[in-house]
This record gives sequence, structure tokens and C-alpha cells, in this order.
Amino acid sequence: MSTHTMQPFHLMIKPAGATCNLACAYCYYLEKAQLYPAGRLRMTEETLERVTAAYLQASPGQEVVFGWQGGEPLLTGLDFFRRAVALQQRYVRPGQRAVNALQTNGTLIDEAWAAFFAAHDFLIGISIDGPADLHDVYRRDCGGAPTAARVEAGLHLLQQHGVQYNALATVHRANVEHPLRVYRHLVDLGIEHVQFIPIVERESPTSSRVTPWSVRPEPLGAFFCAIFDHWARHDVGRVFVQLFETALSGWLGSSPGLCTFAPSCGRALVVEHNGDLYACDHYVAPEYLRGTVTSEGLAALVDGAAQRRFGVAKADLSATCRRCPVLRLCNGDCPKHRLCAAEDGKPISYLCPAYRRFFAHSGQVLQAMAGELRAGRPATNVMDVLRAMEG
Repeated sequence: MSTHTMQPFHLMIKPAGATCNLACAYCYYLEKAQLYPAGRLRMTEETLERVTAAYLQASPGQEVVFGWQGGEPLLTGLDFFRRAVALQQRYVRPGQRAVNALQTNGTLIDEAWAAFFAAHDFLIGISIDGPADLHDVYRRDCGGAPTAARVEAGLHLLQQHGVQYNALATVHRANVEHPLRVYRHLVDLGIEHVQFIPIVERESPTSSRVTPWSVRPEPLGAFFCAIFDHWARHDVGRVFVQLFETALSGWLGSSPGLCTFAPSCGRALVVEHNGDLYACDHYVAPEYLRGTVTSEGLAALVDGAAQRRFGVAKADLSATCRRCPVLRLCNGDCPKHRLCAAEDGKPISYLCPAYRRFFAHSGQVLQAMAGELRAGRPATNVMDVLRAMEG
């Protein structure tokens, strides 16, 4: 049995499980604590060492990204991450490099954390949903207090210490009507890399109805289009929006680099605090448990039949999807979002109207940018296209 996987894969590691110092209304992960009702949701040093050794051994590539998420991973403390970095250096193979990316709500970042992140080249994702009045609607702490000021204070510390960072902004019922306020606020804070993540959560596991904070498709499409138009005129080459970069990759004929829009999935798995391996961050449930991470068995679990079936199932699309003009760009969206029924009865993404609108709206400009890049010229040379569209 090979100790390496056949293709690259990624582990999202949850060292504090679902534990968090915030109680965001739309969080889908807090409820995962119910999977482990009897234990303390903290990764032990033994589990950390086992997961680190297994991940480095099973990864076929030269660069291995340790993705730390939660809950709130900073709750495990600085000593945990000092140990994590030391173990990576112990188990890294010759020619292999371990890098770290960590997603945080930002409220616990202080001078010590910022200095550590800078010293060890962590890439930090910081969650911020726009100006305080929009951010604080759903992102409050466990006592119900607002968090925007603390998040921005953490961001400023990252900037002062020269830490690499990006922003993750969820799009929900409260901020979707204010696209340029959200975008400009992030840019004004000095943020140059932004991910927009739509909030779509079911009222219950078996319901097709979404929660009151879930974004509606039509306003989401308008949100993306408004920001794209502003970005195309003012910020190309200066601000990098994941959705726009992914769409440009599609027009270039490249892999989307984002599992949401890939033809198949299954190569981004989750490790819980105790070493349990699940199929995906959005499918942490007993029926998607793949086993326990070990050096001897991780590759077999990642490449196993159950995970392969999970990955290829994404390509089982409705007839509506198969004849859609933007299929090559969205590939049916994330299966988690397939809450609606198409004409043939197969599930289709709840966000389909949003993505159809955005990909159609942005297509002419992105195709022009792709043409410039193919010709060896900067993608910023699109103003003539924009002027023609306006004229």
C-alpha cells in the first residue's frame, strides 16, 4: 500500500473543534460540538504529532499547506502552534516544505500572536463582513457584544508586523444590499485579497428552506456585479477578489482553483480535534466520517472508494445545468447549495440565479483580460473594452 496519495489533497485542521469565543448567528460549525459531547474540544500533543507526520508523509507534492480553522483555532494558545511548527520541521521530507494558513475571527490577535505569525510566515485569513453596522449584525461574541472594533484592531496588528493576510467576508441578508459599502470598507482598511462567501444554511438538515440570515440569490447576483464593475474600473491588479480570479481562470481554460466551481471535489478534507477525518468542511457528519488519521492509513482514506464516490457525485448534474451557458465556469456550484429541484427532479444550486447573472455580466471583460494575458500583456489593459461597453 502506497503511503502517498495519487493526487494532491488538502487538510483543514480543527485544533479546537467547534469551540469559539464568538457566537455568529450564521455559523454552521458550532453545532458540530454535539458530535463529541463527552470530551474537551482541544487537540492533544499526541494527536497533533500523529496528524502532522501523517499529512507530510501522505502528501505527494513539495509544498504542504496546513490549514488551521475552527471554531476559533487561536483558543488552543501560542504554545500549541509553536509545537505545531516544530513538529512540521521534524517530519518534513527532504525537498518538502510545510506552510501554514490560519483562519481566525481576529478578536484574539495581540502583539505576541502577530509577532509569531510574522516570524513563521503564516498566511492569516481574517473574517470581517464590512463596516461595523453590517459586520455586527450577526458576528457577535458569546455575551452578545459587537466584535467589529476588536477584529479591526487585530487586523491592524497583522499589518504592523508585516503578516501576510486576506479577508473572508460572508455575504448574508444584512450586507448583501450594500455591495460597495462592504467592498470599499475592506479596501480602505488596506485589504488587497478578499474572499466573498455566500451564507446559505438550511433551517434543518432535511429542510429545503433557508435560515433568515441566508442570502437571497437575486440580491447576491447584484452584489457580485456591482463590486465587479467597480473593481474592473479601479482595482484590477491592485485588489484580488477570489471569485473574479476564479472566473478569469475559467476563461483562460485553467483549473478554477476553488472546489466550489471545480468539476469534482473530495480533495479537501477535515481533521477534527481528535484526529477524525471527514469528507469536507460542509459534511462533518457521522455518515461522512472516513476514519482516524494515521501515518499508515491516511493516503488510503483520502484515495478510498467512499471519498472518490463523494468527489465524483458533484458531476451528477441536472439537465438544466448541462445546457447552461456558464456551466464551464460554475460546474453546478457546491453540492451543499443544491437545495432546489430542477425540471428533471435533480437537485440544483439555490444560488444558480446569482452565478448565472454574475458570470454572464462579467464575461466580456474577463474574456478581454484573458486575451491580454495570452498575448503577454497585463490584464489591466481592459479600459478600451469598458469604454466600448459604456459607449
